[in-house]
Amino acid sequence: MTLEMIEALAEGLVTLGGEPHLKLITIEGDGPDFSFGASIPEHAPGQIDAVLPEAHRLTMTLLDAPAPTAAVVRGRCLGGGFELALACDLIFAADTATFGLPEVALGVFPPAAAALLPPRVGAARATVAILSGASVPAAEWLAAGLVSAMAPEAELSAAIGLWFDAHLSAKSASALRFAARAARAPLEREVAAVLPELERLYLDEAMRTNDAREGIAAFLEKRAPHWTDR
Repeated sequence: MTLEMIEALAEGLVTLGGEPHLKLITIEGDGPDFSFGASIPEHAPGQIDAVLPEAHRLTMTLLDAPAPTAAVVRGRCLGGGFELALACDLIFAADTATFGLPEVALGVFPPAAAALLPPRVGAARATVAILSGASVPAAEWLAAGLVSAMAPEAELSAAIGLWFDAHLSAKSASALRFAARAARAPLEREVAAVLPELERLYLDEAMRTNDAREGIAAFLEKRAPHWTDR
């Protein structure tokens, strides 16, 4: 997820605000994976200070989208890609999909996920996901209530169509717009209150550590990081 992609997604969501008949907005990856996450080169000093606020603005734009939103996840959904999915109302996943927050392995943490995941799945599950960085299969998040529906990858598009027909298609687009806004309201208030603090923690503290710089450099140089714990 580069800055260019983030800005294009935000612009697309704003454009969709003029469509009164819209009943569902879906976001999916163009390929076998949903997203490997944020662009690591754009985490370099002098770039991340511009990129992260835009990513967080996209989060808030999704939480104010003009219709219900759904992430359609195939393959891997990692880091900033997982944060994007968490900002959607629904997550539809292939049964082979995996979700993870690997930022801790780079010496940092996922700010938007730290704001979005606890209200959606509970603090205990969110803490394990953020601290471990482990990839979790879609079935586990389905059991936790985060994934709304799951199907074999070859059948996922058809399954989403059936879900839409069963739950949304016969309803008023206006009613769905207001219902989505109402359902998001507690999460939107929580994220609006917490995310600016987490953004400052990331940019002003975490990114100034030796280990954050080392983790990003090691990733780009394709080597193991040498942590100094500072």
